[in-house]
Amino acid sequence: MSWLRIREMVRKEFIQLFRDKRNRPILVIAPLIQLLVFGYVVNYDIRDVRVALTDQARTRESRLAADAFTGSGIFRITHLPATPRAMEELLLAGKVDMGIKIPPDFSDHIRRGKTAGLQILADGSMSNMASVRISYTATVLDRLNAELIKELHGRELKYGKIDGRIRTWYNPNLDSQHFFVPGIVAFVVMLISLLMTSIAIIKEREAGTMEQLIVTPLKPIELIIGKTIPYTIISLGQMALVMLFALYWFAIPFAGSVPLLFLATCVFLLSTLGIGLFISTVSKTQQQAMMTTFFFILPFFMLSGFVFPISNMPELVQWLTYLNPLRYFLVIIRGIFLKGVGLDMLWPQYAALALLGTAVFAGAVGRFRKRLD
Repeated sequence: MSWLRIREMVRKEFIQLFRDKRNRPILVIAPLIQLLVFGYVVNYDIRDVRVALTDQARTRESRLAADAFTGSGIFRITHLPATPRAMEELLLAGKVDMGIKIPPDFSDHIRRGKTAGLQILADGSMSNMASVRISYTATVLDRLNAELIKELHGRELKYGKIDGRIRTWYNPNLDSQHFFVPGIVAFVVMLISLLMTSIAIIKEREAGTMEQLIVTPLKPIELIIGKTIPYTIISLGQMALVMLFALYWFAIPFAGSVPLLFLATCVFLLSTLGIGLFISTVSKTQQQAMMTTFFFILPFFMLSGFVFPISNMPELVQWLTYLNPLRYFLVIIRGIFLKGVGLDMLWPQYAALALLGTAVFAGAVGRFRKRLD
């Protein structure tokens, strides 16, 4: 194997890649746009819940209940429907996220020391968001209940209950961006490297230069290495760019080791570049390669644990996730970003990535060798 031939192949790839001015914004601007879009869109934080309030009591206690919701800073009363039917129509039309119905006997029950009912209707079409909104509602009602009991009895009453002192590690404010943005960094690196590599061989074939490369002294392994090194360098540069953007734009904490993160990126790229090369060898056109690449991207995304916990998936699907390199890279990148853990804790993920990457890359090399014969 001649490193001189590989060096010239790498130089040729960079010249060919940057000669087309349309590639430059794709390589630099596209990852930042994707990080911005995903970083702001993929967010489970609840900051503004639109509420429709039907107050059939119209008393001081019912106004205190309404003020308890608006005073939380999360709930915003946008509609005051006169009837429960009007409230249901607002929920059906998607104009409000929750409905609160205060019955006529609300204050009477409170003044007599009885349990007062209050109906909460939540839009459950997005179950995750609905469960978070309901939990916030329970917190507001607990606080309101304590205030009304203190006012009614003249002193604060304590119940016999477990006093849980909850402390959240690694993400004290439960900011969803701290969870999602490191995952988005991993997804962007996978997306760009997979797309660029999947058309690497196709471009040569469509441009009519593949035959010229075959008759050169380049060996198949030298050709593959020369094709992958430029995209490895570009992917690492994009990794550094989006990581800096995540740290300074989204203010994501970074508690771990930078060299360890880039080591994981290199091992992860072994899998993505291998899959991209394999797609490039089995495809006839760039369009076919792009369609095949997106066929891989969606399952990788869904089965990685990026949004949906793997433990909630069916057992058969959980076994399939072991073939997904993004699954292991997400554990590594979130562990390094948020927890600051090292190789002593993450070595199983590194080992799995290395094993998958070696197998995939070896398969791509074998397939490519057959096409050159």
